[in-house]
Amino acid sequence: MQEKQYGLFVKTAKPYDEALEDVKAALKAEGFGVLTEIDVKETLKQKLGVDFRRYDIIGACNPPLAHRALTTELDIGLLLPCNVIVYEEEDGGCTVAALNPIQMMSFTGNAELAAVAQEARERLRRALAAVGS
Repeated sequence: MQEKQYGLFVKTAKPYDEALEDVKAALKAEGFGVLTEIDVKETLKQKLGVDFRRYDIIGACNPPLAHRALTTELDIGLLLPCNVIVYEEEDGGCTVAALNPIQMMSFTGNAELAAVAQEARERLRRALAAVGS
């Protein structure tokens, strides 16, 4: 797994459709539900008439973690849900990545959110690891 300041990344040799379904299943196994899903390729085609690679943005939410965060700081909803992306690589396979919750929560300056962010990060790491190969 590769980590950048803003995200956690894995690559997989799986075909796009399989990687997309596997990440949803892995998120579910870690207690996340899919609230939103944006088909970026289709959206860009419809709105701009341009072609783009297969790319989905998934808005994932773990209700107990979201509740803890919201009861700690009501305005944290601006940073929810956790975004997860899946996109097709030009050379085959896919990249699957999740926003790093620790980085996102650090914007608030609220130290009480650190434990929530750490748990979310670990759950997302496990979900991505389950998809990567």
